[in-house]
Amino acid sequence: MSTSAGPLAVIIGAGVAGLSCAWWLTNAGWRVIVAERAPHLRDGGYMMGLSGPGLYTARRMGLVPALRAVEREIGENVYRDRRGRELMRIRYRELLKEIEWIILKRTDLVQVLHEAVAGRCELRLGVSLVACRNEAQGVEVALSNGEALRADLLIGADGVHSELRERVFGADAESRRMEQLGYRYAAYDADDTLGLTQNFVSYAAVGHQVEYHGLGGGRLAALHVWRSTEHGSVPGSMRRELLAGIAGRTHPDAARILAGVSTDTPIALDDLAMIRMPNWHRGRVALVGDAAHSLSLISGQGAGMAMASASVLAQELQRRPMDIEHALRAHEARLRPIIMQLQQRSRKLAPVYVPASAWGFALRNSAMRALPRFLLKRYFLSGLKSELEAAAALA
Repeated sequence: MSTSAGPLAVIIGAGVAGLSCAWWLTNAGWRVIVAERAPHLRDGGYMMGLSGPGLYTARRMGLVPALRAVEREIGENVYRDRRGRELMRIRYRELLKEIEWIILKRTDLVQVLHEAVAGRCELRLGVSLVACRNEAQGVEVALSNGEALRADLLIGADGVHSELRERVFGADAESRRMEQLGYRYAAYDADDTLGLTQNFVSYAAVGHQVEYHGLGGGRLAALHVWRSTEHGSVPGSMRRELLAGIAGRTHPDAARILAGVSTDTPIALDDLAMIRMPNWHRGRVALVGDAAHSLSLISGQGAGMAMASASVLAQELQRRPMDIEHALRAHEARLRPIIMQLQQRSRKLAPVYVPASAWGFALRNSAMRALPRFLLKRYFLSGLKSELEAAAALA
C-alpha cells in the first residue's frame, strides 16, 4: 500500500490506461487509489502488438524484460478464404525486421502493469464510482464500498463506454462522441485443434475475418471482426448465439472451434468505435485512454497510446504542480494531434481490413497476392510510420 503523503489521484478503471497512470503518478510522488468495478483484473483478451509510442513508454518504465517474458512469437501468417483456399502467406518478422515490436495478449500487458504498480498504489477491486463533485480545489469522490475521498485529481480510465465520462460530460451528447466504424469484434481463447503452435491463420470472407493465433500449450486466441449495421451492448448470455451466426458464414473451422469453447469461457464482444471529445478534461476530472480517445482495435495503437498518454500526463503535472487544470490542458495539447492522426488511420483501415462488398473483397485479395514482396513491405511499413512519428513527438 502506498504511504506517499503527496497529492491524491483517484483512478476509475484498472486496465492499461488506469494502471499506466498509477505507475507514472506514483513515480511522480502522488498517492493513487485505483477503483475497478470488476472483482478481478480484466481486459480484452485479444492479441496485440506493442510498438512505436507504447514500446517507447514501456522501455522508459523498465517493463520490456517483463513484456518479453510473456511475448507470443508469430510464425507464418496464412490467409485463406471461406473454402480454405490460400490467398497469401506472410512472415511478419522477416517482412518488418526494421521495426521493433512485441506481440502479446492484452491481458498479459495488464498483468505486467499490475505487477509493476503492486505496493505502490491502493487497488480496490469490485468497487465503482457512486458520485463525484468537481470543485475548484479538488474533487469529492464517493465509492461503492462506502469510501468518501477528497482527491486532487479524478481520472476516468474506464474504457470506451466510460460511466465517468457520461457522469461528468453529460450522457445526452454520448451518441455524438462515439463514432461507429460499422464493425463489431469478438475475442476468446479456445483449444488449438488447428495445430498452430506459434502460427497465425486468418479466414477471410466478405464482411468478416476471423484470426487464430497459436499460443502454445494446446491453446489459441481467436478474434472475429465483422461488418455490422447494429451496435450497442450485447449481454453475455447472448454473445455465443450471435457469434455462432457470424461464424457459420465463413470457413467450417470457425463454427467448429466456437462450438468447442466451454460455456464458462468469457467472450469479449464490442463495437469497433472511436471516441471524439472536444475536451478530455473538465476542472479536476480528466479522461485517459479509450475513455477519452478510443482509436478502435483496428488501429493497433490503443494500448500503446494509453501508456504514452499516462506518461505525458505525469510530466505535465510535475511541471505545473500548483496548476492542475493548466497541466491537463498541456497534456491534451501534446496528445491531440497524434490521436487525430491515428483515428484518421483507423477510418481508412477498417474497410481494407474487412471489405464489406464482394467487389472490394476480391480487389483487396487480388492486389495483395499480386504485390511484389518489396511493395508489400512498403505497404506495411507505411502503416507503421505514423506510430514511429508519434513516438518521436512524445520523446
